[in-house]
Amino acid sequence: MNLLTQIPLYKAENTIDYSSQLLLIGSCFSENMGAKLAYYKFQSLQNPFGILFHPLAIENLIQKAVNQELFTEEDVFSANEQWHSFNAHSSLSNPSKEQIITDLNTAVATTSIQLQTATHIVITLGTAWVYRKTSSNQVVANCHKIPQSNFTKELLRVEEVTESLRRITALVQSVNPSAQFILTVSPVRHLKDGFVENQLSKSHLISAIHNVLAERISYFPSYELMMDELRDYRFYAKDMIHPNEVAIDYIWEKFVEVWIDEATSVTMKKVGEVQRGLRHKAFNPEGEAHQKFLTSLAHKIAYIKKDYPFMDFNTVNT
Repeated sequence: MNLLTQIPLYKAENTIDYSSQLLLIGSCFSENMGAKLAYYKFQSLQNPFGILFHPLAIENLIQKAVNQELFTEEDVFSANEQWHSFNAHSSLSNPSKEQIITDLNTAVATTSIQLQTATHIVITLGTAWVYRKTSSNQVVANCHKIPQSNFTKELLRVEEVTESLRRITALVQSVNPSAQFILTVSPVRHLKDGFVENQLSKSHLISAIHNVLAERISYFPSYELMMDELRDYRFYAKDMIHPNEVAIDYIWEKFVEVWIDEATSVTMKKVGEVQRGLRHKAFNPEGEAHQKFLTSLAHKIAYIKKDYPFMDFNTVNT
């Protein structure tokens, strides 16, 4: 008896291996997938400007990175004893104006390099709802808890999202024509917009993505996996909005099934063994058994690094 409806998935072309260079950008779900890629020691850059929820924010920062446009004092503002940028997430906010400008320009530089070298670019869209500053008509990436009276809220039309995605891919292809795009929609529901409004937003994102699918532009159904295969609240965190660890692991396994090279999966298992070993807490750190365990673990690390010298493992816990 089959107790769930399964989404048919097929192995992708241009799969990811340990020689791949990845850039992940977008909503908080990209952080979940980015954490998995980092755990298994893939070469990746994740959200250098922090979490970005909508396509216009992603487009704006990719444009800055491609054109190497630097941030200046005019791009930051002070509120609640912090300096912020309406172009970036609050994770880059800082008490020092000089430091936030430095951090933003570092993000421009690192993103620019990664865009030129990336084999795979994973873009996760979270919402089609955007906030526009009433004083300047600027669409912001983050409101930084500024009173809502300073903004107007609007829903991007399918055509607007489509055109933004086309501009994003064109910008990247101008410096890296061989990059593989993996587009996905975050399964995190933006219920502060409203239940119906969230579904409307997600539908605009999904429709727009399917308008731009082409060679080297693919869709991975993160949202559908959560909504259809994991349609039970036991797969949600306590807030009943974000996927919990079980759901994240499940969607990650599906991503591996589609996008990770099969030979690479063998190395991933070895990396996983080492990572679990590094997190092992010894009952008797000075005991003979633990010392043998550390020696074996060091040999495993050396064996992996022989083929993948870029992999950097943490110090062994003793």
